[in-house]
Amino acid sequence: MQEKTERRSNRDRTEATRALLIEAARTLFAEKSYAETSTPEIVAAAGVTRGALYHHFADKQELFRAVAEQEAASVAAEIEAAAPPAIGAQEALLAGSKTYLQAMRAPGRTRLLLLDGPAVLGRTGMDDIDNRHGNRTLREGLAASMRTGAMRRLPLAALTGLLAAAFDRAALAIDAGASPEDEITVISAVIDGLMLPERS
Repeated sequence: MQEKTERRSNRDRTEATRALLIEAARTLFAEKSYAETSTPEIVAAAGVTRGALYHHFADKQELFRAVAEQEAASVAAEIEAAAPPAIGAQEALLAGSKTYLQAMRAPGRTRLLLLDGPAVLGRTGMDDIDNRHGNRTLREGLAASMRTGAMRRLPLAALTGLLAAAFDRAALAIDAGASPEDEITVISAVIDGLMLPERS
């Protein structure tokens, strides 16, 4: 029993240290950028040793990957909460689109996911993360809309990629000062254009 408690305690400490490092890195990467953040700054902000950092992550890039994964997962969770399966296909896509743009307004998130992400991890590395999270929710919403006949049938991978790029561009525009309402109006019109007329 004591051995099991010790294992749990060790695991808890390990998870707590990892969480501290990710949180500290997230704050610094968002404020200063990946390139301008040093590992000594990260360990100082996390209150852990340099050895602890390299115990959990091979290098700064691997720590950034964990930060990006966590951010992308948070965005996807917000989208899923806003677009539950019970609502209609078009409503779900519109709700998910609005929620994505709102979620991306969290301080530093566009820098982390849309600017530093591809630069640090490469386009393929960032796509892998996106495809597990935000792009997955979009792909599932589009597939459901086509399956129910609400949306015209189009190549799913191509449509997901093109719409995801449009959403990312809108998020960057909003971050740079563009009107969120204008961006939503255009995205809503694009989604409306993909829908089939309701059959009477």
